[in-house]
Amino acid sequence: MKQIWYLVYNVIVIPLLKFALFVGQFFNAKIKTGIEGREKLFENLIIDLAGIDRGKKMVWFHSSSMGEFEQAKPIIEKLKSEKDVTVIITFFSPSGYTNNLKYPLADVIAYFPFDTPMITNRFLNLVRPNIVIFMRYDIWPNMIWQLEKKKIPSFIVDATMRSKTPRKWIVAKSFHKSLYAHVTKILAVSKDDEANFREFNINGDIIKAVGDTRFDRVYQKSLLAKEKKLFKDGFFEGKKVFVLGSSWESDQEVLLPAVLKLMKYDEQVITIIVPHEPTEHHLEEVENALAGKYDSIRFSYLNNYKNERLIVIDSIGVLLTLYAYSDVAYVGGSFKQGIHNVLEPAVYGIPVLFGPKHENSQEAVHLTKIGGGICIRNKREAYKNLRKIFSDEQSRIRIGKICSAYVKDNIGATSRILDEIYKFI
Repeated sequence: MKQIWYLVYNVIVIPLLKFALFVGQFFNAKIKTGIEGREKLFENLIIDLAGIDRGKKMVWFHSSSMGEFEQAKPIIEKLKSEKDVTVIITFFSPSGYTNNLKYPLADVIAYFPFDTPMITNRFLNLVRPNIVIFMRYDIWPNMIWQLEKKKIPSFIVDATMRSKTPRKWIVAKSFHKSLYAHVTKILAVSKDDEANFREFNINGDIIKAVGDTRFDRVYQKSLLAKEKKLFKDGFFEGKKVFVLGSSWESDQEVLLPAVLKLMKYDEQVITIIVPHEPTEHHLEEVENALAGKYDSIRFSYLNNYKNERLIVIDSIGVLLTLYAYSDVAYVGGSFKQGIHNVLEPAVYGIPVLFGPKHENSQEAVHLTKIGGGICIRNKREAYKNLRKIFSDEQSRIRIGKICSAYVKDNIGATSRILDEIYKFI
């Protein structure tokens, strides 16, 4: 079956993919950047690898983009602290590559090569990794087959597999089985994911549930965030803080009317609004929606703060720290295409609210089941739940403890993953 899929992939899929990329570069700047970035891939690799100590084990981590790389960071950091190894990191997307070029623990950073037999073979002959770690899902057929041929161990880490996924459709299932069967280890984030992988009828020893490094990562980042001082000591004394995090316009249409009504009922409530994209246009949209209701102030103007109860964040990279100041948080994206990271507020032991489109997040689904997450579907539900939470301190604390316990109970995946990796290096 592998030979059949090898022919189908390289005779049909690869030529179609090349054509799609060729046409796409004229309409999509990201595709164009990715193609141009790979033009000197091997030239740059030869230079970057020239000073590498080949006496050390070479560990290659691959992530599709920035989000997946965040999950790789706890593994890389612990690995580097325990072993004297060389780490090469690759990205598929230009955003992941360009935004992490200065990552201090990487010995080499590069683009993932185009997935043709000749290019993947050349890449592996040049890099000569001792083990390859693919984060989550971004695996490529020719690379997987080449790794097996060269007897280089390959791992899929933080692997997920939903019960209802196109990967289980008849033809797709046969194709993916031809990939998963040739991976050394699939380290799933949960027992449910492990069970779903087993439906591909591959060797059971390949698959193992070890947990999700996102819990480790968010916990590490929360400890660092608590040391940052975004506001003066006592700034929120006597206040109840609500953070509307990573909000899109669709989130704001539902939440802002509820928040404004809540603030009229409870004068202690202060709201921090964090637009997903804090461009001038989006900031003005938020301010226009608030005009005539309550005075607001932008975060960068806090030196002129005059007890405004609405703070609009016009900076990036501060959301996790803002959650540390909050009593309740809403995580955006869940009235649009899919929810953002619910673990970031949950780690601080506060109730987490979100909209109906949260099925993309196993954490949001689970928090809802155990009573730590609250799903709202409209303005009425938003106000009802916000008023209840802010009126009942004991309930707010109880729900927050559920969230905090959920995060802490799931810490430790990094060590379990490295235990498996160390068997091969």
